[in-house]
Amino acid sequence: MKVLVAGATGAIGKPLVAALREAGHEVLALTRSPGAVVPGARTVVADVLDREGLLRAVDGLAADAVVHELTALSKAPARYRDLETTNLLRTTGTAHLLDVAAAIGARRFVTQSMVPGYGYYDHGDRVLTEEDPFGVERGAKGDAVVAAMRVNEERVFAFGGVSLRYGAFYGLEGSRVFAAMLRAGKLPAPRGGGGMVPWIHLADAAAATVAALERGTAGAAYNIVDDTPVTWGEMLGAHARAVGARPPRALPRWLMRMAAPYFATLMFDTRMRVSNDKAKRELGWKPVYPGYEEGVAAQEL
Repeated sequence: MKVLVAGATGAIGKPLVAALREAGHEVLALTRSPGAVVPGARTVVADVLDREGLLRAVDGLAADAVVHELTALSKAPARYRDLETTNLLRTTGTAHLLDVAAAIGARRFVTQSMVPGYGYYDHGDRVLTEEDPFGVERGAKGDAVVAAMRVNEERVFAFGGVSLRYGAFYGLEGSRVFAAMLRAGKLPAPRGGGGMVPWIHLADAAAATVAALERGTAGAAYNIVDDTPVTWGEMLGAHARAVGARPPRALPRWLMRMAAPYFATLMFDTRMRVSNDKAKRELGWKPVYPGYEEGVAAQEL
């Protein structure tokens, strides 16, 4: 296939372009940066939030599929306002990319979603599946984030596309960012270990995205997570040990909530176990790194 990848220069975009090329697909890399170079891809320069400029940029192009991996996160979001542009990319940006898909003749569309869309709270020990409520507003500060994920999925499903609900990313560029912050003493951990979330190595996320592009069912969502949910304290501690850094400073909930309210909600309040059985069964995919220990050990940090 010829695939237009929006977000090709991001943390998942880079390994995804490589994985698409390895699978024999041709890649058009959509970027806002005129000087961006994406190895193995032809670049298309446009701002996804500028609909008219975006449609002009793709005028005359043809592709079989569009993959939406756009966020606006140059650094980890500490406050809810840090996610405002990403929310816009998941609502308005998705609508514009669906217009692009129609304009270039693409019949397949895969979009990025995230497992926090199930809700920023303690889900207990029950394992969540794709049949559980997603994007439900609960009168909480995280409502804008989960609502944007819901709108993203609704629009993509109406097109007949596929949504990938990724776990928290690590590995490759993600782990290198963790390592640099840990060495500098700039990445705190939640006291007591914090909440539990599913994670996914970026290489495994890219492989799952290729599988969804090739074999995903129209209108379906897939949880793309590894087999081993882990607390934030365990994950950050594993990275610190891997790079020989001191253990991250453990902050209490009240202090983290003052300094980084979004992080506090994610690191302390959110606890979930998420099943990847559907992705394994329908996509023929399974993570190379089933747990964080294997994934962290494989990194060159």
